[in-house]
Amino acid sequence: TIMVYHSSKNDVADTEVVCGCSVLPIKTSTRGPAPVAAEGADDIIDETLGYFKANVLFKHFEVKGAADRVLIYLTLYITQCLKKLDGAPSKMEALKTLTAMAHENFALPGDPAFPLGSFFPKPASTQEADLARAYLKQLREETDRKS
Repeated sequence: TIMVYHSSKNDVADTEVVCGCSVLPIKTSTRGPAPVAAEGADDIIDETLGYFKANVLFKHFEVKGAADRVLIYLTLYITQCLKKLDGAPSKMEALKTLTAMAHENFALPGDPAFPLGSFFPKPASTQEADLARAYLKQLREETDRKS
């Protein structure tokens, strides 16, 4: 049987949470709210890419912690990237497409267009919404860099 993989980062202590998502350290060269991950450590993006093939098959996913929401969000984002890249004529065109996707205006939790509404609480303030947008954008950019 195939099992759903949950994030090992659910147990990380003292993690800021925004819209129900852990703001986790990532390997990043992009400015944003995520702390920089320790050298050689796997980050949430590595974990999502590693679990992608198994987790993408599931329609139901029980959230066991705030890091699971990041895993779910990135799994959906990677799926959207793959659909956009289908038929890309070259690696250069694919990179342009991914860069444009990372920077496009995207829905946040609480927005009617946000595809994972039932999994994510809406922001309690404008500051939380701004932090969520910055964090999700940083995650999108770094995921594109690794894909």
